[in-house]
Amino acid sequence: MKQSKARVTREYGPFPGAPIIHGIDYDGRHVWLAMGDKLQALDPDSGELQRSLNVAADAGTAFDGTHLYQIAEKRIQKIDPNTGEIIATVPAPGDGEDSGMAWAEGSLWVGQYRKRKIHQVDPETGAVLRTLESDRFVTGVTWINDELWHGTWEGEDADLRHIDSQTGEVLERIDMPEGVHVSGLTYDGNGSFYCGGGPSGRVRQVSVSPRKRAEK
Repeated sequence: MKQSKARVTREYGPFPGAPIIHGIDYDGRHVWLAMGDKLQALDPDSGELQRSLNVAADAGTAFDGTHLYQIAEKRIQKIDPNTGEIIATVPAPGDGEDSGMAWAEGSLWVGQYRKRKIHQVDPETGAVLRTLESDRFVTGVTWINDELWHGTWEGEDADLRHIDSQTGEVLERIDMPEGVHVSGLTYDGNGSFYCGGGPSGRVRQVSVSPRKRAEK
C-alpha cells in the first residue's frame, strides 16, 4: 500500500452561519457545501460563497453532471441546482447513519459512517446494489476515473483512502495532519481534493502529485 502525508495548500472558512460542513462535491466550477439547512456554492478561486439553495443538507452531496443529490436525515434528495427544486427523493441506505456520497457511472456511492461501509445505490429507487466494507469510519466519498476514494475520521486521526472498488482493499492512503478532520470529500479533476472539516466549519484543499485524472 502506498502511503503519504497530506499537503494542505489552502484553507477556506469558517463561513458565517455555517458551524459545520457536512457533504461536499465539485460541479466543474463550484464546490457545493452541505451546511445543515442549506447548500452553498463556494468559488474555489476567490474563496467566496456565491449561491445558496434552501434545502436540508446534513450529510453527503453528489453531482451527476446535471442534478445535485443531497442526503437529508433518512432520504436522498435529487435537486435542480438552478432553482433548488427537489425533483425526487429515495431512501438513504444507512437509515439516517449515512455520511459521504458520490456519483459514478449511473450510481450513487454512499458512505455509512459508524458501520464502516460504502453502498452502491440505484438513484431511481434507492435499492442497494452492492456494499463494500471498510476497517475505519467512512466519511466523504469520491471517484477519480476508476478509483474509489473515501475519507476517514476516528478521534483525532483522519486520512484519505483509495480502495479497490470490488474488494474494499486499501491501495493508497494519504494521512491528514493531526487534529485535522475530514467530513466531506471531493476531487476537482485537476490535482486537488477538497475536504470538509466537520465542526471546524472549514474546507481544506489537499494537493496530490500531478496525474492524468478527472472526476468520474
